[in-house]
Amino acid sequence: MDSGGKHVTLQLMLAVGTAVIGSLQFGYNTGVINAPQKIIQAFYNETWFDRYSSPISETQLTTLWAISVAIFSIGGIFGSFSVGLFVNRFGRRNSMMLANVLAFIAAALMGFSKIGGSWEMLIIGRFVVGLYSGLSTGFVPMYVGEISPTALRGALGTLHQLGVVIGILLAQVFGIDSIMGNAALWPLLLGLTFIPAVVQCILLPLCPESPRYLLINCNEENKAKSVLKKLRGVTDVSADLQEMKEESRQMMQENKVTIAELFRSPLYRQPLLIAVVLQLSQQLSGINAVFYYSTDIFSKAGVEQPVYATIGAGAVNTAFTVVSLFVVERAGRRSLHLLGLLGMAGSAVLMTIALALLDKLAWMSYISIVAVFAFVAFFEIGPGPIPWFIVAELFSQGPRPAAIAVAGFSNWTANFIVGMCFPYVEKLCGSYVFIIFTLLLLGFFIFTYFKVPETKGRTFDEIAAGFRQTAASGVEKNSPEELNSLGADSQL
Repeated sequence: MDSGGKHVTLQLMLAVGTAVIGSLQFGYNTGVINAPQKIIQAFYNETWFDRYSSPISETQLTTLWAISVAIFSIGGIFGSFSVGLFVNRFGRRNSMMLANVLAFIAAALMGFSKIGGSWEMLIIGRFVVGLYSGLSTGFVPMYVGEISPTALRGALGTLHQLGVVIGILLAQVFGIDSIMGNAALWPLLLGLTFIPAVVQCILLPLCPESPRYLLINCNEENKAKSVLKKLRGVTDVSADLQEMKEESRQMMQENKVTIAELFRSPLYRQPLLIAVVLQLSQQLSGINAVFYYSTDIFSKAGVEQPVYATIGAGAVNTAFTVVSLFVVERAGRRSLHLLGLLGMAGSAVLMTIALALLDKLAWMSYISIVAVFAFVAFFEIGPGPIPWFIVAELFSQGPRPAAIAVAGFSNWTANFIVGMCFPYVEKLCGSYVFIIFTLLLLGFFIFTYFKVPETKGRTFDEIAAGFRQTAASGVEKNSPEELNSLGADSQL
């Protein structure tokens, strides 16, 4: 039957593609601030001098810059925690539409900060675009997960991460000095975020609302059926409707789930722990540290234009996200995440050895470049894309918005901690900093091996049923294999 099969329709691709513009925005604004750092700092210095008739001190400049970078994550924390407030009140599609107001405000603040002679405008703009990005990291995986057929949920879920890495790559390319990373055009580079917002506002009205939201939250079965027919490209959508009704029936037996109840209920304890640890495994893997450190590594390795080598790492990032897109439904989420974590740990060890021996053996510079590229490639096989969409799979419709908010909050908080602490830790440990990430990666590998069930090819209700039976039996230490069989048994 096609309704649950691998039938990709134009309507489905339009809806997923439009949603993923939000992911691209998140990626672009994550990467855009790095390339023009020196030029923006010069603007801070000039503005300070114009106001106070004295140059800014080194400490004040470092503090202002750290705030400019980190405030994005603070906005993300607030945004991710507000996801549930929007999606249940306005629906998934309309929430994405409303969030674009923030993108326009942020683009105006950052784009006109130079004309206004105000670094405050730039910092507030970074906070607002962080708020937008935090909301997007909740809206996009949820919407994509809810409109996708079960057999394609993993592959289409990976598109969120693909949007993020393409956004980072675009920011790296546009940030080159000869394009926009210069004294004249950097405000346009930061304000460019308004273009994807305009495109998304034009396309979103052509996309359907999530059929799950229509049926389960709004009780509009006919609308849900009509949307499903368009998304699946078939007239018989009874299997999808039946699955949603079963999920709705389970929800009727549950009260509306708030974030506080999510933490209190033993029913959600195990999936919530898995969701949070997977998000931490993404941010504490050291990926941001590698991107932060890559230009320095390439400089030490004797690369004449390290910025281009960093763009090369961004291209590897994008290429392996595409690889993940094609293998996630064949290999499964759990096995890819395990492979990614182990590969990253190995690459981190290789990087540490190469950097430690760089002074003694000149050819180690090539090993360090290979290690950076391998680290990035393994990240995109598992820890990059999988934590985002697996959260939507671990929870039924009732607790899903609250769970995605908690997972997003964990991700952004870890992102903020790494961003703020890495420069200091790196000064303290030097090239041995990656040993810390190796130990963390091995810890996440052990957790994933013992705790995370495979969700490939299983309906939301089958996955939730596995956890329900675990909670009911009071067995906290079920292996992933037992959770899988519990979910399957519930459907027999």
